[in-house]
Amino acid sequence: MPRKPRFFLPGVPVHAIQRGNNRQPVFFEDEDYRMYLTWLTAAAEKYACQIHAYVIMTNHVHLLATPGQQDSISGLFQYIGRHYVSYVNKKYQRTGTLWEGRYKASLIDEEPYLLSCYRYIELNPVRAGMVSAPEDYPWSSYRCNALGEDNLLLKPHRLYAQLARSDEQRRVAYQSLFTGALDDAVVNEVRASTQSGTPLGNQRFHEAIERSLQVKVGYARRGRPVRQV
Repeated sequence: MPRKPRFFLPGVPVHAIQRGNNRQPVFFEDEDYRMYLTWLTAAAEKYACQIHAYVIMTNHVHLLATPGQQDSISGLFQYIGRHYVSYVNKKYQRTGTLWEGRYKASLIDEEPYLLSCYRYIELNPVRAGMVSAPEDYPWSSYRCNALGEDNLLLKPHRLYAQLARSDEQRRVAYQSLFTGALDDAVVNEVRASTQSGTPLGNQRFHEAIERSLQVKVGYARRGRPVRQV
């Protein structure tokens, strides 16, 4: 069965997920997370990707990024794959596949969904029951976006920057987005779109993407949500 093509456009945000093979752990100690972030930072610069939000879980990674070029996302994951897989195999004396096939990704309609994707990503450790609050998890972008912790990897998206005029007010406004759980319907939409590789947005957004790409992109599969976090 042929692989479903991916759809990327420069300047259009992307939510991407990469999972460990058979959902097995791919990060084992703090140094592993730090090394991954080092290569992610280098890859983002090399392939003109702006990273807005991320979370590194024990067996998968979520990224919210805006590519500067059509091949930015694929170049970024290939770069990280070459470096991180080699690092893990050498450090832990292992062989074989580390990641579960190809990464999954979907284009994001900015106005209705972008900030929800920020929340979806940074709340991942809370949904997984690993921490009680997003600031308690060290391997995500929340501490930078909400608390102002230095992070050279991150580039704020326009909609994040527009939350308030000053940095302090912006962080307060961002924190307020996390006072309640993300709506289940939104969670399911984000999951379904990323799993299927179809854009996350309304019909107008889908039609605009199709006009730009000159190809049908379809819609996420309806029905029971895919079970994942």
